Amino acid sequence: MSMRDAVTVGVRRSAGVVTSAAVIMVAVFSIFATLSQVSMKQLGVGLGAAILIDATLIRVILMPAVLTLLGERVWRGGQPGSDGPRRPDLPTQPIGTAATAGTAATVGAAGAVGTRVPARSDRRAMPPG
Repeated sequence: MSMRDAVTVGVRRSAGVVTSAAVIMVAVFSIFATLSQVSMKQLGVGLGAAILIDATLIRVILMPAVLTLLGERVWRGGQPGSDGPRRPDLPTQPIGTAATAGTAATVGAAGAVGTRVPARSDRRAMPPG
């Protein structure tokens, strides 16, 4: 899918949720504006305005425009020939039955205890816990 189509689909799929959440939050914050304390009125008006600006200007206009202008650089890290942004090596889960909880030691073929070298697909696995 082209970047323009992907942005359009993303905005369409999230528009209902974003709009509903913004309406609810603005309604709640507008109740603050009816209170007698000046600080609560300021809080209600300020938060309501911030939500309206976020839901309209940022999520509907600014974010799709920036994503469309940046194109593939958003997803590929901006470096030619790279397969994606660099990610730190994550700890891997222990394999085998000799490993106890909290350790990454495994018993190798010769019976020596050592740390297994993670395969490429293991580097993006979630750490145990």
